[in-house]
Amino acid sequence: MHLRYYSSPNEQRHIVRILFIVPIYAFDSWLSLLFFTNEEYYVYFDTVRDCYEAFVIYNFLSLCYEYLGGESAIMAEIRGKPIESSCVYGTCCLWGKTYSIGFLRFCKQATLQFCVVKPLMAVITVILQAFGKYRDGDFNVASGYLYATIIYNISVSLSLYALFLFYFATRELLVPYNPVLKFFMVKSVIFLSFWQGMLLAILEKCGAIPQITSADFSVGEGTVAAGYQNFIICIEMFFAAVALRHAFTYKVYMDKRLDSYGSFPIYGQYGRCAPMKSISSSLKETMNPGDMVQDAIHNFSPAYQQYTQQSTLERGGGPPLSRSHSNLSTRGDNEKTLLLSSDDEF
Repeated sequence: MHLRYYSSPNEQRHIVRILFIVPIYAFDSWLSLLFFTNEEYYVYFDTVRDCYEAFVIYNFLSLCYEYLGGESAIMAEIRGKPIESSCVYGTCCLWGKTYSIGFLRFCKQATLQFCVVKPLMAVITVILQAFGKYRDGDFNVASGYLYATIIYNISVSLSLYALFLFYFATRELLVPYNPVLKFFMVKSVIFLSFWQGMLLAILEKCGAIPQITSADFSVGEGTVAAGYQNFIICIEMFFAAVALRHAFTYKVYMDKRLDSYGSFPIYGQYGRCAPMKSISSSLKETMNPGDMVQDAIHNFSPAYQQYTQQSTLERGGGPPLSRSHSNLSTRGDNEKTLLLSSDDEF
């Protein structure tokens, strides 16, 4: 439905990507169960799921940026404010610091590192699996599973912590967009599925999950644990689909089209809704990861300290509210606004 009422591409691009986590997770888990008797196939299927998991975290943070008008508008609101120190919210180590461009850069970098680490570790896992050095639930120091789990744990925890820090800093600004359910759903689907797999691996190590042996095939404990994980995910995705439908409702964007075109939602000259050709074009544009690649280059570039990148201006819309300096330069549709000196770091 978001593709049908594609009235705000900058926001809905990220929303559609987030919503795709349900069919990708469900289909991937179903395929893993379908080839359950083969102890290698599920690793390859789960690799796709792991990579998309990182993509979703990045897109949720980018969606929040779009809601608030980009880095310039966000810094205009929070720059110079002291960071509230709280052990409950995990900000006790930030006592005495203030919000700066370095804070936003940390949030983006911590999220983007997961988008790099996750696919990289997925490829390494496939290679280790091919050489017999990887098996789910094997915490032996000679097995790659132990080290992959440690790296995964550090990477996903850092990315979710950065996501939480950003929400903590901008929660008042995000109130009109009902962020609590959105934040809870994204965090729970990704974080809980990770720890769910960890719990099953520990149960397997404790001997609670036995291997399956029959006259036709034999399946090890690690594969059985992965099978339980995939079966649970298939069930969980039904409830996740219902919750995500409410969290990222399309009705807001349908109302925008109604406001623009009158009593019925129309799409240019084609009538009440978007034609199939337009929907397919929107889907193709939505799933293009080029913006993530550009964002990674932007945030890890040394030149980042000289400017912040403002959200892409929608055609026909005005620029987001900003109190930044007036030194502007444009490249394509993106505005880059000089906000801070090079020594203003987090």
